[in-house]
Amino acid sequence: MLSTIVLLSTLHTRSDTRIFIKEAQTLASHFPPHKVLLMVADSMGGVDEKQGLVSIDDLGLLDGSRVCRMLRGPWRAFFAIHRIKPVIVHFHDPELMLLGIILKMLRYKVIYDVHEDAPRQTFGKDYIPKCIRYPVAMAIAALEWLFSRICDAVIPATPKIAERFPHDKTVTIQNFPLAAELLTPTAAPYAERPKSFAYVGGIDSIRGAVDMIRALELLNDTPEVRLELAGLFSSDGLEEALRVLPGWAAVNYHGQVSRKQVAKIMGSVKAGLVLFHPLPNHIDAKPNKMFEYMSSGLPIIASDFPLWRRIIDGAGCGMLVDPLDTKAISEAMRWLLDHPAEAEAMGQRGRKAVEKFYNWDVESVKLVNLYNTLLSQ
Repeated sequence: MLSTIVLLSTLHTRSDTRIFIKEAQTLASHFPPHKVLLMVADSMGGVDEKQGLVSIDDLGLLDGSRVCRMLRGPWRAFFAIHRIKPVIVHFHDPELMLLGIILKMLRYKVIYDVHEDAPRQTFGKDYIPKCIRYPVAMAIAALEWLFSRICDAVIPATPKIAERFPHDKTVTIQNFPLAAELLTPTAAPYAERPKSFAYVGGIDSIRGAVDMIRALELLNDTPEVRLELAGLFSSDGLEEALRVLPGWAAVNYHGQVSRKQVAKIMGSVKAGLVLFHPLPNHIDAKPNKMFEYMSSGLPIIASDFPLWRRIIDGAGCGMLVDPLDTKAISEAMRWLLDHPAEAEAMGQRGRKAVEKFYNWDVESVKLVNLYNTLLSQ
């Protein structure tokens, strides 16, 4: 009987870079006797649909309020998992921890993949009233503490997150890029590229969306400057607010894009932007997009956080600014445009750092070793 490894998320889509592009495909290529099934609730359809070596099972649209979705997703996932009876359930959302406890009681092997510092992330959630953010954060932290003692393994995305979990069960697997994925032979020579910048990822005010647009306004004496913006808005209200800003006239909005389109965008711009606000969950994060810009040979303009400074200054691959200071952001953009040779050299140094240190090949070995251990038990 064919055994199944299930990767489960009711929040992320089937195209999620960490879950599908990196982890699911790595597992499918290294454990061919096992079926690798990605279970999502992105309402894009398909039951046991194949994408390469990975099968996709869509739990369907989780409509209603956020609380309703948080209850319906685990409920649907439980029946789907119990029907399949996988050898390992590897889930990616904090809201699935209670489901994980139930699955452990039923003797399933369970892995908790921790993308973000969920307790600290609570303080940046607008939908959670400020008066209850602290108790909500403490409740999440307590539940993570309990569940990490029950589950079979924890996979944090950064060393900082890993500090909160039991050492003997924790394998830190960082969200570094596939070294060659975003390089394309059609990329324009750097000197011939237009005066454009890129931001690819979730579009949110706390990730610098407003600040990037306002920085463009300060470059109105250089009308050819553009921002290539790709990703989904965190809310309809944010999209409406950005579209009425004067700087929006300099934005080329691509919507949600494929990985090939990401590579095309990055091969046509002068630099990448990652301007997260100084919130607790951001300061010690290692955003995937930062390393993807580096892997594409782009210089970076990034928030001046201590950890990010060590990475960017260590590689000599970009400029650091106060993400709340739109003038500083615009001045950094202008400097890179005015110094193309230096900017190109920064990008090449970042590319070399990815080839040597910050790449998925290094991280995937840890994932494969963990699965070898769990599957042999």
